[in-house]
Amino acid sequence: MSLALYRKYRPATFGELKGQEHVAEPLQQALRNGRVNHAYLFSGPRGCGKTSSARILARSLNCEQGPTPDPCGICESCVALGPGGTGHLDVIEIDAASHGGVDDARDLRERAFFAPVSSRFKVYIIDEAHMVTREGFNALLKLVEEPPPHLKFVFATTEPEKVIGTIRSRTHHYPFRLIPPKTLQELLEEILQSEKVPYETAALPLVVRAGAGSARDSLSILDQLLAGSDEAGITYTRAVSLLGYTDAALLDEVVDAFGARDGAAVFAAIDRVIESGQDPRRFTADLLGRFRDLVIMANVPEATRTGLIDGPADELERMTAQAAAMGPADLARAADLLHTGLTEMRGATSPRLLLELICARILLPGAYTDETSLLARIDRLERSGPPMAAAAPRVEAPPAAFQPVSREAEPRPPAPEPAPRAPQRAAEPAPRPPVEPAPEPAQARPAPRQESRPAPSRPAADDGWGAPVAQAPSAPAPAPAAAASSGAIDVSVVRQRWPQILEAVQRRSRVAWMTIMEGVAPASVDGNLLTIAFENDGKRKNFTMGRREGVLAEVLREQLGVDWRIDAVLGSALPAPSARPAAPPPPTWDQPRQSPQRPAPAGPPAPQAVPQAAPPVPQPSEPLPPPPEAPMGGDDDDVDVEGDTLAANEAVSGLALLQRELGGRVIREIDNS
Repeated sequence: MSLALYRKYRPATFGELKGQEHVAEPLQQALRNGRVNHAYLFSGPRGCGKTSSARILARSLNCEQGPTPDPCGICESCVALGPGGTGHLDVIEIDAASHGGVDDARDLRERAFFAPVSSRFKVYIIDEAHMVTREGFNALLKLVEEPPPHLKFVFATTEPEKVIGTIRSRTHHYPFRLIPPKTLQELLEEILQSEKVPYETAALPLVVRAGAGSARDSLSILDQLLAGSDEAGITYTRAVSLLGYTDAALLDEVVDAFGARDGAAVFAAIDRVIESGQDPRRFTADLLGRFRDLVIMANVPEATRTGLIDGPADELERMTAQAAAMGPADLARAADLLHTGLTEMRGATSPRLLLELICARILLPGAYTDETSLLARIDRLERSGPPMAAAAPRVEAPPAAFQPVSREAEPRPPAPEPAPRAPQRAAEPAPRPPVEPAPEPAQARPAPRQESRPAPSRPAADDGWGAPVAQAPSAPAPAPAAAASSGAIDVSVVRQRWPQILEAVQRRSRVAWMTIMEGVAPASVDGNLLTIAFENDGKRKNFTMGRREGVLAEVLREQLGVDWRIDAVLGSALPAPSARPAAPPPPTWDQPRQSPQRPAPAGPPAPQAVPQAAPPVPQPSEPLPPPPEAPMGGDDDDVDVEGDTLAANEAVSGLALLQRELGGRVIREIDNS
């Protein structure tokens, strides 16, 4: 009769102890130093090597060449305490589950004072020590505290918190851990090679998963598979059917159906799971494990190369395609729903119904308004390709504190006609005295908001008396493309091109565009570092933690031909108050009204014209000029909207508005009261 694998391949030395190096090395060093304690407490999950380590310690203490960290394996004590040995009289193993009473403790106390028969030490190994009653521990307390020189205690337990504190304080505590899956799989491969049994590599992960980190449980399952194997050895199909796990092909089919949003294929696969007699809870747990691997692969592309995800090459290739088909947000939402549903299945009367409801929730993220469902929908839109240009949402202008330079304000070359067209606000009427008007400075005021429709054409402006107004053409500034080609790209160029940059970001990633579409503006350019300012700290954190700066850097490389790093800060993007040019003086009676010009964020202030001497103020007896009439064909709606916007933005009084907008002067104030 063959010996069980967990007994046949039980470790005989500390060097053979797998996955417990944090315990084996300190014990070996204590044996070398001759500082072995009189009592030890070994705790940890079942099957991780607690009792085997206690036997190895007794073997090392009683070896003829010891105490030594490496027993010889040939002396009487080493052979008797080896994996196939019959045990030794001086090493007593007690099962506390059946011998944990006070009477058993008293009997142990009476026999402990006798000297060992043939060994150096008498060692008591008390397994399942947490089953000893409080009275039994109290009966052993004095013996454990002050034992005779030849006596050693080793307590092994899976629940160290149930061992009373007075016993724990008199022991050296060594916590054991579960064996890592990779280490456990290597152990199984070594045993199968020693047994000369053929096996399929895909079957071993199932054994490791069923063993759950316990060496004894894994070897018991492997022994069961060996007992039922034929000439082909251990196969994946037989391991799946015996252990009750879901076939990888069925998992692939369900995940592919989720990626294609094919509800019919999903529910057909669930029906095959139920018809084949599989447990819906086990299928849900296996599907959750698959989505866990896909979430990691979607967030860590090199997970398969670094060993974070292990498996056959063909299966890893299929999982890579599945992760790309669903996306990180969709995968995380599906895993969350499966985890919640698996918890709800405990004690449920119809687990199949719950499984089908879980799959329906995964297929319909649009039916929910929570954050994860919204992210899943955005993820699907991004993966479906760029939207149509007509369906693209209109880009709203940022707030006033972060107002970029509008495209309407970009310098344009002069028109070919002899008299260049004046800026839009030059067409508004203004009261003019019957004197020769001075030419208006060539400055254009940026529009307060961007308009998608083209500006209507207007007739040439007059002075209110039928004579045309002479207007000077504005000098064109160098285009941003010229600055980009020369390499001297500053923050003003980025601000002028910011609307085009936002549109390009929207075409690449809608999530990144939603983060910077509003309340964000370029702040400064320092070498190859572009600093953008956020007025909302939440958007800034979302931009930096979501790795959206890569999308913006690619767009800048495409639009401006630069390779910049992006730095997101919290604050305003306007220049300092000291860098802003002074406001133009109010117009006098004989000067033409000038539109207020906001300076460019990074350019130097424009030189201001020297104001002419004001004419003498007319006497009250002199007739005032008649009020001007609105020019025919003008756009009254635009004038009203622009005036209202100016009054709201600049917050000026009525008197200042008359002086600046209509060119009037206060002659006399009359008190009607």
